[in-house]
Formats: sequence, structure tokens, C-alpha cells
Amino acid sequence: MENFSEVVGIFFSLDNFLAIAVGVVIGVVVGSIPGLTATMAVALALPFTFSMQPVAAILLLVGIYKGGMYGGSITAILIRTPGSPASACTLLDGYPMAQQGHAKKALKAALYSSVIADFISNIALIFFAAYLAKIALNFGAPEFFWLICFSLTIIISLASGSMIKGLMAALLGILLSMVGLDEVFGSQRLTFGNYNLMDSISFIPLLIGLFAIPEIIEFYRKKAIPHIKAKANGAGLAFSELKRCMKSIVRGSLIGVIIGAIPGTGATAAAFISYSDARRRSPNRANFGKGEVEGVAAAEAGNNGVAGATLIPLLSLGIPGDVITAIILGAFMVHGLTPGPLMFQENLSLIYALFLGIMCSSVILLVVGNVAIKYFSLIADIPKSILFPIVLMFCVYGAYAVNNATFDVGLMLAFGVLGYIFNRTAIPAAPFLIGFILGPMFEDNLRRSLLIGSNDLSIFVRGPITWVFIVLTVGSIGLAIYRFAASRRGTRNSTDESHQT
Repeated sequence: MENFSEVVGIFFSLDNFLAIAVGVVIGVVVGSIPGLTATMAVALALPFTFSMQPVAAILLLVGIYKGGMYGGSITAILIRTPGSPASACTLLDGYPMAQQGHAKKALKAALYSSVIADFISNIALIFFAAYLAKIALNFGAPEFFWLICFSLTIIISLASGSMIKGLMAALLGILLSMVGLDEVFGSQRLTFGNYNLMDSISFIPLLIGLFAIPEIIEFYRKKAIPHIKAKANGAGLAFSELKRCMKSIVRGSLIGVIIGAIPGTGATAAAFISYSDARRRSPNRANFGKGEVEGVAAAEAGNNGVAGATLIPLLSLGIPGDVITAIILGAFMVHGLTPGPLMFQENLSLIYALFLGIMCSSVILLVVGNVAIKYFSLIADIPKSILFPIVLMFCVYGAYAVNNATFDVGLMLAFGVLGYIFNRTAIPAAPFLIGFILGPMFEDNLRRSLLIGSNDLSIFVRGPITWVFIVLTVGSIGLAIYRFAASRRGTRNSTDESHQT
């Protein structure tokens, strides 16, 4: 309270508000273009902040970050092409909703859950930064290993239809995640002598190919598909529907906060963990993956809950939580600021001015998001014969832009064929994606734990955090097996009854 007038003087200027607004707009636009990520936008914007005031400069980058997190959901919902890796989970229910004529409802659900999660994440940043940073410091390789094990149990719940097919897809994803150089010994693995694969398989070409290209192949295979009006200007999200999703949104936000506070995890894992948690608890779990609004809300709550929380280790400890916060750390240092405990003593007013700006970013995201829905949702009304060539152009550009390599374009097309095979054989793509994302983290923390413990397995049960995740992992697997067995019994009983009839 002693510094309140100084904080107000630092924050309340036109430059700061313009920086937040421009940042959010850039983030939403860039995030909604397949292949262009918020990370790329923040990196490109960094040089433009050198001549700005510190608060305005950092708020511009934070605004791009937050806008990009939401923007990726727009094309994921409308054209099954995630604008960012974290939005891959949103399309599982968002795209089916658009196909059923509820594009606007899905976009509104994504926006409101994003804003609520962003607000909760900001509150956590302001009030619990020090406490969450202390918890994050207690995570070592064994704790991360069990966290990843718990996350991998998502595969069981996402393997709808056939658990065998889901596990096969997950194993294939884990196998492909091992392509590249061994992180410990530096030897080549599964590269077959191709130097383009030495740096592992790029995630963006895989993501675009797996989800966008199969839709294009299917369209041209059938040659003529009746145009489905997505009713972009139809009914939005009713308050009763938002209220029904609120528990999943809050839980997903808290999951995002916890994962975001742990350096090196990321929004993609948070989105899938939140989605899986919502699916386990929801009375409408059977509708997940078929166009369930709660699934969209849970996925967006998870990935946007990470946004504010990644700043917790950055501001409290000087440790960036992900690539974007590493870039923001560079912006701090360019302006002569060093995040960490001393910053709270030497620049407290500046930190609270940043907090005010970050809180305002949630409101601006709500306004910009509603405007974006009004115009972007019209994409769903474009005939597919016109839309798909444009989408294909963006796919090629997005895949090429990652490394400026034509090899990545070929990689995208190869994964497009794989995605098409998945669709034709009813193999779920989500377990494959989860395996690819979490596979390297699982292997890295397993090997690091064994190296730290000199191959003594007792290191995996070294403290209360490991035991918590062991119990959660075993419980999650047991519950999934029980539900799978119960559903099989129900199917068998209904079949017997039909035969008797």
C-alpha cells in the first residue's frame, strides 16, 4: 500500500494499454495461423521492445503470449488445423461441434474458459508465486518421471473404441519421438543416415500433417462433399452450459497453474491432462470426442492456465518456465532488470505494475476474442472447394517456416498419409500425439533418475511427491481398467438381451 501511488503512476499510461492490446491482437492473429506459434511471434517482437519502457515492453510480449494461447483454438475448431501445439487437444471436441453446426458455441466456450483460466492463473501468479516456486523447486528427475507416468495414463481414457488400437498408436508415437540424437551419448537413433532427422522430428509438421492433411485427402478422395453450414452466426454458449462446464474449467485452470509453475512441462501436456481429468469426472464422458462442449472448455482451461503460471518461476527465481518466458527473461535483462528474489526488493513497484497489466490482459483478451469470433468464425461458411486449397497453402507454409526446410514439407505430407490411415482404420490420433509429446520427457527423466541414483531403484520412491504420483498413476490405471471392463460387460449384456429378444 505504501507503493500504491508509485505503482499507479508507472502503470496508468497510454503506452502500457496500447502495448497490451496490440500484443493480444498480434497473438490471436498469429496463433490462429497454422504453423505460426506464439513463440515465433514473441521472438520476432523482442527487437521492437528495446526502445520501449520496461513495463510496456514486457506487457507487449506477455500480451502476444496470452493471445497466442487462445488464437490456436480458432482454426483447431473451424478447420481441424491447430494453430499451436497446445490447441491439438481442443480440436478433439471443437471440430466435431463445428461439423454439427455449433462452431460459434465451441469458439465461445474456448474463449470464456481461456479468459477464466487466464484470470485464475494471474491470481495465482500474484498471490502464490513464492509458494508455488518453492513446490516447483522440489521437483527433481524422479518426481518428473512419475508425473509423466501419470500423464501417460491419459492414453487409456483417450483410446476410445479400441484400447488395443489406442496403445498401438501411443507406442508408435513414443517410437517416433526417439528419432534423432541420443541426449546422453549423442549417438544417432532411427535416423537411417538422414541428417535432417538428427535434430528429431519437428513437432509442427507432424501436428499439421496429422490433423489437417487427412481432411484434405478425404475431401478430394470423395471428390464431392455436400457443404455443411457451420452456423457461424448461430447460437452461442448459453449461461447454463457455461455453468455446467465451470467445475472442469476451474480444475483445468488449477492443473495448468501447477504444471506451468514447474519449468519445462508446457501447455500441451496441461491441456491433455485437464481434458482427461474432465472426461473421467464428467457425467457426459461418453460424448467426449464427439462434440462435447465440456471437452473444449477443459482443454482450453488447461493450456491457458499455464500462461500466467509460467511467470512464477521466472519472477520468483529467475528460472524461465518455457521457451517464451526465456525470451521474456531476455527482455528483462535488456532493460537492466534481473528477475529473482532481489527484484522483489529492488523493483517492487515495477513488479506490481506488471501484475496490473497482466490482469488487464484477461479483459482485453475477452474483448479481442469476441471480435475475432465474429470474423474468424465466417471461415466455417466458406465452401470446402475454396477453403481447402487455402488451408493446404498455409499448411505448406507453416511446415516450411519452422526450419526453412523442404524436408519438413515432405514430413508433413508423410504424417498426413499416416493421419489418413488412422482415420480409415479408426485408430485414434490423440494417443499417438500424447506418446510423441511425453515420450522424450519420460525417457529423459528415467535415465537422469538412474544416473543420479547410480542405478538404485529406491530413488523412485524417495519422497512424498513421488508417492503421491505413484498412487495417482496406479489409481488412474485401475479406474480406467474398471470402466473398460464395465463397458465391455454392458455391451455383452445388451447383445445377449437382443439375441434373446
